[in-house]
Amino acid sequence: MITGRAGWWGRLRRVAARLSGRAGRRPKAPARRGGEGPTRDVDAARDTGPARDTGAAPVPPTDAGPGPGDVERRAQTTSTAAPRGREVDIPHGVLVASEWSWRLLLILAAAGVTGYLLLQISIIVVPVLIAALVTALIVPVTDCLHRSGLPRGVAAGLTLLGLIIVVLGLLALVGQQVATGYQGLYRQVVDGIDQVRIWLIRGPLKLSEAEIDNAFQSLGELVTTNQLTEGALRVSTTVGHVVGGLFLALFTTYFMLYDGERIWRFLVGFFPRSARVLADSSGRRGWVSLTAFVRATVIVAFVDGVGIMIVALVLGLPFAVPIGVLVFLASFVPIIGALVSGAVAVLVALVAKGPFVALIMLGGVLLVQQLEAHVLQPFLLGRFVRLHPVAILLGIGAGAYLAGIAGALFAVPLVAVLNGIVRHLAQERTTAETRQMPAPPPG
Repeated sequence: MITGRAGWWGRLRRVAARLSGRAGRRPKAPARRGGEGPTRDVDAARDTGPARDTGAAPVPPTDAGPGPGDVERRAQTTSTAAPRGREVDIPHGVLVASEWSWRLLLILAAAGVTGYLLLQISIIVVPVLIAALVTALIVPVTDCLHRSGLPRGVAAGLTLLGLIIVVLGLLALVGQQVATGYQGLYRQVVDGIDQVRIWLIRGPLKLSEAEIDNAFQSLGELVTTNQLTEGALRVSTTVGHVVGGLFLALFTTYFMLYDGERIWRFLVGFFPRSARVLADSSGRRGWVSLTAFVRATVIVAFVDGVGIMIVALVLGLPFAVPIGVLVFLASFVPIIGALVSGAVAVLVALVAKGPFVALIMLGGVLLVQQLEAHVLQPFLLGRFVRLHPVAILLGIGAGAYLAGIAGALFAVPLVAVLNGIVRHLAQERTTAETRQMPAPPPG
């Protein structure tokens, strides 16, 4: 009985397949390679033989082969399918470059937006950065006072008060020197202008006094009353910003000295938990690099200022101490600051003593700067900060272009911090890879 039903079921399916093939409008699919026709799969159900008698009711086979609709769809696909085109083979290097490109563009866009926002609030950012530099310089004094038994707040206040006294003392000394030598230098400047006037009249140019007077009058007309008023308003606004920024810098410096550890832990808390340990160690390594940079810069600036001041004193120049203080402060902007302050010293020598003494002063400035560039900077900055002079110069140029004087001042400290962080991250990655390497086989 089972065998009869299986044969009946197969014959019924073959009849349905023939009827479906005649009713279809598409041409009949060609026979497969090896003589296999489209109905071979249908006949396979009959060749499998009858089902094994297990005592259960017979169930019609469901997977004996494709149904009539499946045979028609397979025939249509076989007759109308076109050969697929060859896929494009993109080189691996191009794929890697494209992956890096969009990620770098995203990072640059984020950095650009962040920099733009910081420039908009530069009146707050600049005092905070100055406070960070000052804190990196004087925090060892606070730590020493705290270890001696003073409370942290008192130690921070005494350190900041001592810094203010030192700065005010230097400013008072410079003001006294300028007030004492101003009259003499003013007379020397007037005499120098008169000598230039006489040379223009009696020299090879043979200019008349009327032409020289008209030239000075034209120069005076360039500066109008409105321009002077606008300049005074800008100066008053700038002075207000400077005073406000000064108090903000002092306030921030005190709390960085007093509670810097808690502030840093608060900032680290913004990172995910899995990244807090690495963020904390990287930030502390960057702070060590910043501290080393500031101390090295102070030593270099002190040597520059004292050296050029000694040369000015030997030559008998006025404003020798103010020149030394100017060189000291300007040296915090590497390369450019020393160049500008040296030019001021040479200009004072030219006005006060003439061209011969100015040439000697120029030689002294170059000697001090060469000592700084070839002895102090390689020993201090290269040893503790590990910054190449090209990196320093490019950082100053980029900072000055993007943010002016403030950018030139903070560019190199920022590069020093980033250099320390990158080196620390690379070292941590190397250490992690070394730990994951399998141990060599014994023997």
